[in-house]
Amino acid sequence: MRITVGLAQIYPKLGDVAANLEKHLAFVEQADQQGVDLLVFPELSLTGYYVQDLVPEVAIRTTRDDATFRALLDASMQTDIAFGFVHADKRQRFYIAQAYLSQGECLHVHHKIYLPTYGMFDDGRYFDQGTEIRAFDTRFGRFGMLICEDFWHMSAPYVLWMDGADVMIFGNSSPGRGVSASEGGRLTVARWVELMTQAYGSTFTDYILMCNRVGYEDGRNFWGGSLIVNPEGEFLEHGCYFEEKLITNSIDLNQLHRTRSRMPLLRDERPQLVQRELARIVSEDGDYRE
Repeated sequence: MRITVGLAQIYPKLGDVAANLEKHLAFVEQADQQGVDLLVFPELSLTGYYVQDLVPEVAIRTTRDDATFRALLDASMQTDIAFGFVHADKRQRFYIAQAYLSQGECLHVHHKIYLPTYGMFDDGRYFDQGTEIRAFDTRFGRFGMLICEDFWHMSAPYVLWMDGADVMIFGNSSPGRGVSASEGGRLTVARWVELMTQAYGSTFTDYILMCNRVGYEDGRNFWGGSLIVNPEGEFLEHGCYFEEKLITNSIDLNQLHRTRSRMPLLRDERPQLVQRELARIVSEDGDYRE
């Protein structure tokens, strides 16, 4: 099976859900005209990243009673959509979230697990931590989603891999950090993210779809460079830096079988051994947290 993937490398307007919803719907329409089967948006694509004290004002609920969520559910009738938003649960707890919508239904919502509170990041001050990492079934196969800092921790994509995910979606809001003089001024963070996506693609023999935003917020620049990596760790698509753009390419899900027949890493994995040894490590070292 081949599916056409779109990466909506957008520049959200900070705190303006209505304007960002309009942009989302425009990109969905453009993607639909280009035959895109799945359109992926970045982390917090509906709100912008540095929402801070605006969190309660920009949060939405994942029901049809919420007009914003309903509009995106309706837009998913032809093209599946993965987008980022602030999720308010029934008890008014707020999460950085990514939803996967298909044919008018919400198939999965992932809450960001790892909330960075170092350098220019302060997620932990405004948001609750997610508590689950789960793969889920789509009309194209079994997928998993992670958000930004989540995929800097190898345990998160490993769990998705063990839960059956053959395609991993990484929603990202990565600001530019560091410059490599030895690589002609290339952003250090871009190099790290590109290496990680290639490593995860080849190690887990999965497809990796990474969508990063562009634009400026609070003096920080977001670099884009959205990626599609195949199960052999090769770039199928390497998006442009700093430019708002719809990036499209097709992925061949039969490649999963071809790669895994040559590299049976999934077949030979021993999750029970990992479980046993991690339980031992946690029991022996009280410094590890849940």
